[in-house]
Amino acid sequence: MASPPEPHTAPCPACRAPMQAFRCKRQPHGEVVLDLCFTCQGIWFDEFESAQMAPAGILELFRLTHEHRDDTRQPWRDILNCPRCNERLIQGLDRTKNGNFSYHRCPQRHGRFNSFSAFMCEKGFVRQLNGAEIAELAAKVQTIRCSGCGAPVDIRRENACTHCRSPIVILDPEAVEKALADFGTRAHKQEHLDPHAFADALIANERLKSQSDREKKKSALDTDITDLVLGGAEALWQFLRR
Repeated sequence: MASPPEPHTAPCPACRAPMQAFRCKRQPHGEVVLDLCFTCQGIWFDEFESAQMAPAGILELFRLTHEHRDDTRQPWRDILNCPRCNERLIQGLDRTKNGNFSYHRCPQRHGRFNSFSAFMCEKGFVRQLNGAEIAELAAKVQTIRCSGCGAPVDIRRENACTHCRSPIVILDPEAVEKALADFGTRAHKQEHLDPHAFADALIANERLKSQSDREKKKSALDTDITDLVLGGAEALWQFLRR
């Protein structure tokens, strides 16, 4: 069970209000400490923390963010700064099977800043609207508020936020039900440690470290060695599982 948010001193990149620390399980073991801002509905992930969250932690964070969905929110500033080094964050766009989501990352690789809705899109709780659905919505309402940064979006002319580039997404009951079932099943399995799953998680964790090392080291030799070691470990594990 994740711990309730606790006071924290790190400033929010978007509104500079103090963020709250949220502790949850890390896979395959340990804990992840995220930084949450309910004032502007943002989440700071240190590098790889989003991928390392255990299913039970994802469910708890979804519950928590959903509880605050109707809170009065502050709009994001035009310039966002890293809470670790104060450098200006770089905007990016990522793609998942559920659609695109916008984020801001630290150029020094300290982490990234997501909106609550971007997190829910990444984990499959919301889905991106298609062109026909946006057109149907535009016939009823002219302007909506971006679920990412809070800026107004004229959906008669735009199908994404012009401020943060977040797509128009919706909390789809079917998507929520499917995601909850998936993460719930995985969370239950983690309560009974499967050595195969444990080893797979270790390999996945090493792959993340290898990717980070490749980006930091430009030497082709270092890259090849890292990949060969990782590939050998994975091949060995697949052999042992036969």
